[in-house]
Amino acid sequence: MGILNSMKSLFAGGGERDENAYWVYVRCDRCSEAIKTRVDLHNDLSLREEGGYMVKKTLVGSQRCFERIPITLTFDGNRQLIDREISGGEFITAEEFEAADNS
Repeated sequence: MGILNSMKSLFAGGGERDENAYWVYVRCDRCSEAIKTRVDLHNDLSLREEGGYMVKKTLVGSQRCFERIPITLTFDGNRQLIDREISGGEFITAEEFEAADNS
């Protein structure tokens, strides 16, 4: 039963409380669509030569213009965010994402 409950919470959106995840929220500069993505802190990160970790992702909305929004996140050795870069959009908060009209 434990495996079934874990899978159920994963698909039900319970994963946002996952300590192994870092959630990213962005708004497209072109069409203002709000987009969110999950970064798995144990599987998505790459080691940097300077120390710490980084991940590069390209986000694409699903409702409006389909513009590519590249992001780069840099983490320290403890997997704490230390820097972030974005092109073609802006970072927003989870509250701004929830309030956005994505219909």
